[in-house]
Amino acid sequence: MRKRLIWIIPAALLLMIGLYYIPPIHSRLAWRVDDLRAKIKHYFNPPSEVVFQPSGAADLSIETVILTTRAEYLLTLTPRATLTPLATSTPSQGPTAKPTITSTPLPVSVILKGVKYVDQRNRWNYCGPANITMALNFWGWKGNRDDVAKVIKPGENNPNMNFIDQGKIDKNVMPYEMTGFVSDNTDFNALYRVGGDMNLLKGFISAGYPVIVEKGYYERDANGSVSWMGHYQFVTGYDDAVQSFIVQDTYLDGPNFKIKYDEFYEGWRDFDFLFIVVYPPDSEQKVHDLLGNWSDDEWANRHALDIANEEITTQSGFGAFFAWFNKGTSHALLQEYVDAASAYDQAFSIYATLDNVKRPYRMLWYQTGPYKAYYYSARYADVIDLATITLDSVIGGPYLEESLYWRGMAYYMSGQTDLALDDYYAALKVHPNWIPATQALQDLGVFP
Repeated sequence: MRKRLIWIIPAALLLMIGLYYIPPIHSRLAWRVDDLRAKIKHYFNPPSEVVFQPSGAADLSIETVILTTRAEYLLTLTPRATLTPLATSTPSQGPTAKPTITSTPLPVSVILKGVKYVDQRNRWNYCGPANITMALNFWGWKGNRDDVAKVIKPGENNPNMNFIDQGKIDKNVMPYEMTGFVSDNTDFNALYRVGGDMNLLKGFISAGYPVIVEKGYYERDANGSVSWMGHYQFVTGYDDAVQSFIVQDTYLDGPNFKIKYDEFYEGWRDFDFLFIVVYPPDSEQKVHDLLGNWSDDEWANRHALDIANEEITTQSGFGAFFAWFNKGTSHALLQEYVDAASAYDQAFSIYATLDNVKRPYRMLWYQTGPYKAYYYSARYADVIDLATITLDSVIGGPYLEESLYWRGMAYYMSGQTDLALDDYYAALKVHPNWIPATQALQDLGVFP
C-alpha cells in the first residue's frame, strides 16, 4: 500500500499540472494562481519595505543622442555638466500671469442635478472607466463603463477568457487615456491639467460642469493591508457651510459622499492637483473662460511647479515627499528633465525615511514622470532599476505597460535590444495595440 502511494501521489500531481495547462482550464485558473502567488510574495516581502536608491549616474558614452517620444519632439543630449548628478535646479520663473479672479462671488453651495452614479463593483481597477462614464453620462452619452474599458483597458487578448478576467491584468488607466477615449470615441471634448485649486473646482461646478480629480488615499487592499492607493473621484458639488466637496466615489464611499476640504486637499496633493473636465463641443469657449490661465497648458504646469516649491518649504514627512515628487512631475511636464530628475531624487531620499508601513509604494503604478525624467537625462540604469522594483517587488509581475515600456526604452539605449523587445511585447500583452509599445517595435523593424 505504501509503495502504491509513493507512485500515486506523484502521478496525481503530474495529472493536476497537465490539466492546469489545458488552455480552457489554464485561462480560468491562471490569474487566480498569479493572484495567490502575489499575495504570498506580498506577505513574505512587503513592497512597502523596498526602497529605490537612484544612482544619479548618466550614461554619457554616446557623444550625442537623439531621442524622440511619440513623434512629438526631438531632444538632443550631449555630454555636458548639466547632465551630471550634481546639476542644480533652475529656479522657477513663476506663472506668466496670476490666476483669474472670478468677478461674481461663487454660491456658497451647489449640488449638480442629473448625475448618474456608476460604481466599479465586480471589476478590477475600474475607477478610471467608471468615472469617465459618469462624466460622459452627465452630458447625455449612452455608453457604459465596459464600453470605455474595452478601449482603454482591454486587458489580455485571450479569447478563452471572459471580458472581466481579461481586464484584470491591466492595473491602471492614465489621465491621457481617459481624455483620449472621449476625444476619439465620442462627440464630446475633454482635457486635463495639473496645478488646480479649490476655487477653480468650485467655479466649474457652479457653472454646471462636474470635474474628475485624481487623489491618493489609504484603504484596505486585496492583500488585506491598509495601504496608499490612487483613485479617481467625480466632483459634483460643494457646500461651504460644512466645508465639504460632494463626490461620487466609485469604490467604498458611494454616491453623494461629502469629504472635508482639508482632507480633499491632502489627497489631491498626491497627484499634483490633477483634474479632468469633460464637456460638449459647443461649450469650448465657456470651458476656456472658466479655466482662465489654466487654459494654457504650459502656464498650468508652471503654476503647479510654483505650488510644489512653496509646499516644499512648509511640508514635512509624507507631505514633503509628495511636494518634491510634484516638483519633479511639473518639471517633467515642462520638459525640464534634469531638474525633474533632481527633484525626484530628493523625493525618493525622503521616501526612504518614511514609515515603511504607510509608504505610498504604488506611486509608479499611477505616475510615470520619474521614468521620463531619468530617461531623458540619460540615466538609463535608474530607469531600469526603478521599473524593475515596481514590476517585481511592488506589483508582482509584468502588469504595468508604462513601466515595461520605459524599461524597454532604457534597455535599448543601454545596448540590450533583446531585453527591450521582451518588455515591449510584455507591454502589449497587458494592453493590446497600445501605441507607444507598438511604435517602439516598429522603430526596431518589428511589426507586431
